[in-house]
Amino acid sequence: MPAGGGNNPVSIVRATHWPEKLHHRFVRYYNVTLATIMHPPIGGMRAAHTLNHGLCGGKLLNRRDFLISTAISGCLLGGARWSQLASAEPLSEVETAEGLETTRLTDTVHLITGAGGNIAVIDVTEGGPIQIDSGLAATADKMLQAVTAATGRTPGMLLNTHWHGDHTGGNSALGGTHATIVAHAQTRVRLSTDQLVELLKSKTPASPAIALPAVTFSDTLTMRVGSEEIALTHVAPAHTDTDVFIYIKNANVLHAGDLLFNGMFPFIDYSSKGWIGGMVAAADSMLKFANSTTKIIPGHGPVASKTDLQTSRDMLHEVQSRITPFIKKGKTPAQVVAAKPLKDLDTHWGGGFMKTDVFTLCVAEGIKRHG
Repeated sequence: MPAGGGNNPVSIVRATHWPEKLHHRFVRYYNVTLATIMHPPIGGMRAAHTLNHGLCGGKLLNRRDFLISTAISGCLLGGARWSQLASAEPLSEVETAEGLETTRLTDTVHLITGAGGNIAVIDVTEGGPIQIDSGLAATADKMLQAVTAATGRTPGMLLNTHWHGDHTGGNSALGGTHATIVAHAQTRVRLSTDQLVELLKSKTPASPAIALPAVTFSDTLTMRVGSEEIALTHVAPAHTDTDVFIYIKNANVLHAGDLLFNGMFPFIDYSSKGWIGGMVAAADSMLKFANSTTKIIPGHGPVASKTDLQTSRDMLHEVQSRITPFIKKGKTPAQVVAAKPLKDLDTHWGGGFMKTDVFTLCVAEGIKRHG
């Protein structure tokens, strides 16, 4: 279910935040055409962007080993090593090196865990692998080593699922002269300015220019790379207001970013306009892309199936239905926590980073702010 395409009218445009020098370098290395495609969704016309990739080889310059410090990273890991979470089903070719674990999910897609948020590497082009998320700043060197070990090359492109530091901390190591960074426009906005994650009382300074997305989009973005098609879809505020999920069509792999914490309560960043109603809606959108054999990479946790995603979605909907009445009656988030509305869900869902009381507070505050 790719976004865009078909027999829609196409006009060639330059992507947002696309410097002249970078434009020429990107076209030279990747032989890329940028296009805006109009197609009718529910409720009217909207613009989608399509990158038609006819990738060709090219020598990439040495990376600048400039790492972002991120105050949120330790909190988001919550003391757990995500590399210890096994896949939901037997996969193949699992390798462990330097604290990171690499698993081949399909012939063309690798999963790297242990670097913060789960990382995917799509190896379908001579121009360099396409990487989804970059993990923590502190693990950037190991992350690059893992990608090189899996594919024999360094990434030519990086796709960010959202702005949080456990998914963008390695951007500096990949950015600038090393890889072209692509993300939703709001991800660039948040990375460009100081951020505060209120729940964690965590401040994240603005990222350097080398770590910022060079190509941004507002709604959907489709990249055609050889025989593969990669569709990026932005959703309304959910985990944050920058969230994107990415569907790799022929491999039948969906990277959910932090729109899915598999088997656990998710972190919902209400200070970035996230709220549980958006998480439910995002899950509904992702379910439309998935089938019974789709491998779903969550932001955190083991590889999921469509059934796992549906189960998580149903839990979130139930949580929303329980907590919303408290807020409508004027109860404060602290009063909602005291009422223990999610006590019966603790055993199954409360074993991850977000403990039940903290998750209850997070959900209540998000509903309150959303109105």
